[in-house]
Amino acid sequence: MSFRQKTAKYFSNHAETSENHIDQTLQTHYYKTTKDKGLSLLENYFNNNESYNINAISKDHGEVSATIVKGKKAFVVATVIMVRPYQTAIDFSVTTESVFPFDLGYSTKIIQRLYQQVNKELPIINNRR
Repeated sequence: MSFRQKTAKYFSNHAETSENHIDQTLQTHYYKTTKDKGLSLLENYFNNNESYNINAISKDHGEVSATIVKGKKAFVVATVIMVRPYQTAIDFSVTTESVFPFDLGYSTKIIQRLYQQVNKELPIINNRR
């Protein structure tokens, strides 16, 4: 990662995962599960964690949106896509609500924590597509 990319990570209030992200911690994770199980896992996690409030769930689109209400406020969108039978991709998008236009990497840390939690619950697939 270049110096410019590292500084952009800290001087932004938004982070999201993608297939070929430069930061490996922000690359899409694949799990051996179904879309419905992945969605219900995220829904249960957000419901059972008092730091989060669920805004909306779209089972058709495979999305859950939640707001972090404790500590720094942030908006989280989790997307669950079934690529193949029992190969499901989970992506996150986090935007921090702040007076300043940057969050010093807080949104990236939220994504990393969410992936750590999902990794505990679901078997991860290392080889992608």
